[in-house]
Amino acid sequence: MNTIERLRSGQLRGSTRLKMACGLTEFPREIFDLADSLEVLDLSGNALHTLPDDLPRLHRLRILFCSDNRFTELPAVLGQCPRLSMVGFKANQIHTVPSQALPRGLRWLILTDNRLQTLPPEIGQCAGLQKLMLAGNRLQALPPELAACTRLELVRIAANCLTAFPEMLLRLPRLAWLAYAGNPFCESLESAALAQTQADAIAWHRLQLAHRLGEGASGVIHHATLHHDEGAQSVAVKLFKGALTSDGLPHCEMAASLRAGAHPHLIPVLGEVVDHPTGAQGLVMSLVDPAFANLAGPPSLDSCTRDIYAESAEFRVDAVVGMARAIASAAEALHAQGLLHGDLYAHNILHSPSGAALLGDFGAASFLAADNTPQAQALQRVEVRAFACLLGELMARCPALEDAPDVQHTLTALQNACGAEDAQTRPLFGEIVYTLQGIRPLH
Repeated sequence: MNTIERLRSGQLRGSTRLKMACGLTEFPREIFDLADSLEVLDLSGNALHTLPDDLPRLHRLRILFCSDNRFTELPAVLGQCPRLSMVGFKANQIHTVPSQALPRGLRWLILTDNRLQTLPPEIGQCAGLQKLMLAGNRLQALPPELAACTRLELVRIAANCLTAFPEMLLRLPRLAWLAYAGNPFCESLESAALAQTQADAIAWHRLQLAHRLGEGASGVIHHATLHHDEGAQSVAVKLFKGALTSDGLPHCEMAASLRAGAHPHLIPVLGEVVDHPTGAQGLVMSLVDPAFANLAGPPSLDSCTRDIYAESAEFRVDAVVGMARAIASAAEALHAQGLLHGDLYAHNILHSPSGAALLGDFGAASFLAADNTPQAQALQRVEVRAFACLLGELMARCPALEDAPDVQHTLTALQNACGAEDAQTRPLFGEIVYTLQGIRPLH
């Protein structure tokens, strides 16, 4: 029995979530039978191009996904939905966002991979907006009114047509995660950085792929064997999918991964895959000790910008300090190489029980000006706020901090300084590392 039949039979009465991907060309009216309960509606992967004018009848609807459909305009009726806070229309053909289409309670807007050239100035009236995902459009500028969205924390504007960096973003007091690679204004930075990057070429025939280790938005990671004159070596191979991701372009991620260089708290890149039979791009990386695990999971629909930790997650004081030092040191090194990580999150960190940590995933990385200009420093301080969020999360899961008041005081002061809404007062990562190194070992 398909979903529409189950709706008609009453089997789904009282449902709070509904997903339908069955080649729909029109909005099924049967969905309105769930008007008193439905909160999350996913109509992605269909052939829809309109939504009904009476959509607000779904008066409890909070989250709507219509990705991979045929919309050319963001439906104006969305703005009339009283509780709608998350809107996802990725991979359509949207070229217009009417001002009426923006719900005033909007927290999370996903318009990745469309045809937008402009956004309406009324987006500045979305005071609760926290997450704005616009990678892979044709934007030539952002409306200055966006500066009024002072709760914005994550912005993705990679792979657009921006000819200048939107300086207004640097005045957003809570911005912490930013991706802008693949725009005309940063082509020269990317070219200059890559001209200084040397990577070993590893021929495809020298690699023997085995099982998958994981898969992300930009590629698939395999356990593999690298054959060379001295014998064989176990490695990890990431093969890029070659398509736009929610963060940006895979080739920008690859460039950033190569540019990052060697650091004890970054996963070592051994070389670039060449001569792949289909022309796919890839990286060969050191295999990470299986004792390492992801520090947390990515944000949920409800948490929006905050990672999800296991309920049992609890860290020792020395582990919190060790992980904080490791990630701050890695971020300092990246900034020195002219890179902004863009996604400094616990879900992109591998950690061990001893407190060792590795920062990975350069899918949102962007290039910085190498001469440490005021703009470059301001961008670095955006990433410092992301570190403040991470440090706060680690501290909240360290009950033993109460028994180490000196350490607790130092970390609390550092977290407050890094998270200051006046971005100019935030320390840079060099100062953060110095502060963390000053914490005495615990016995």
